[in-house]
Amino acid sequence: MKTEIPKDLPKLDIPDNWVAGTHIGKDILNMYTNFPCRIKAGIFVLCLQGEIDVTIDTAHYHVTKNHFSIILPGCIMQILKVEGEVEIYFTGFSSQFIKDMNIIKPTLEIFYVAKTRSVIPLKENIASIFKDYLAVLAKGFASYGQQVNKEVVKHLLLTLIYTVGDIYKEVSTEKAFNGKSEKIASDFIRLVMQYYSKERNVSFHANKLGITQAHLSTTVRQVTGKTCVEIISSMVIMDAKAQLKSTDASIQSIAFSLNFTNMSFFGKYFKRHAGMGPQEYRNT
Repeated sequence: MKTEIPKDLPKLDIPDNWVAGTHIGKDILNMYTNFPCRIKAGIFVLCLQGEIDVTIDTAHYHVTKNHFSIILPGCIMQILKVEGEVEIYFTGFSSQFIKDMNIIKPTLEIFYVAKTRSVIPLKENIASIFKDYLAVLAKGFASYGQQVNKEVVKHLLLTLIYTVGDIYKEVSTEKAFNGKSEKIASDFIRLVMQYYSKERNVSFHANKLGITQAHLSTTVRQVTGKTCVEIISSMVIMDAKAQLKSTDASIQSIAFSLNFTNMSFFGKYFKRHAGMGPQEYRNT
């Protein structure tokens, strides 16, 4: 049985406590291809068929069969391309529900691991278990919706978080990294996520990590293939684009929210990295 997914699925948050569904098609996914958007909800997605190219924060992912995605609150996401007959199961929990239930604090380590790698491949047997579990949630949501007790919904979310956390640990042990360099790059990205709206200087992040700017720049380039400036600017521009397209905030207020001292500086920065000015981007 297919769960009816509303055409006006909100781009930024879920209006109620939770939602679950199956068989999302291209028409729904294409709602997210026009511009990047900030996701305030926590969303779990299992792809069973089709191919999706997506960016989550600064990372690009090619999502296909048996890939599981965690879109955490605060992520900036854009779907770039959707191909083939898509079959997706998902469940999501609103930002207000996550806040009220105090979910993030006790599971901070798991959320941090997921933040560094939003998409993971699942083995066939594990994917089958997740499919069955998400199908049950979708059926329950279709039957009872928001009538389900908040504590029950909380335990559904915690079950997903801890189960996915165990899978992430297993996947991480299968891939060999230079531990020290990987940790520096990972810590840098974490700091960027935390401070990009306040600090754009590489030296600030190097000081926070207790290493030289040169060492940080070299390490991040080796691990990620990107420069520190590229990673910082991509986060700033993605946030700016999301605000320009999905809110009515003035360009001045957007500039101030990203710690630019004036609109002129923000406009030049945006044009240098986006290829056009903020007003032109908003009007396209």
